[in-house]
Amino acid sequence: MNFRQRTPSAEPEINLIPFIDVLLVVLIFLMLTTTWSRLTEINMTLPLADAQKQKDRPQQIVLSVTAHGQYAVNKSPIEGTSVSALAAVLGPLASKEATLVISADAQASHQSVVNAMEAARRTGLSQITFATQSPEPSGS
Repeated sequence: MNFRQRTPSAEPEINLIPFIDVLLVVLIFLMLTTTWSRLTEINMTLPLADAQKQKDRPQQIVLSVTAHGQYAVNKSPIEGTSVSALAAVLGPLASKEATLVISADAQASHQSVVNAMEAARRTGLSQITFATQSPEPSGS
């Protein structure tokens, strides 16, 4: 029997070319199946409040905000849409016990509501609540 002895310099080689080919195929697959579009808009539906009717409060100031950013305090329209104009109207009505109810249209801009809150802060109205509508009963 003729047994060959291995030489210490003969080490096994790893062929990297098939490994690289497989990685390229996986990379191409991932590139083709990945969605690259960004989320540009979030669709939201604001919640409806299902609460009991509020008790009558004698010192309640109702501030209405229209979809166009116009204001009305206790159903009387206000000239101007700036924070200072709104604060000038709310100032004489403000007291420590008064509650400001912001009744904003669903299409009103966020900035209009923030302006109303800023005017309330400037006049010292610290009790602020938001008016919502109750959901319509279903199944009738």
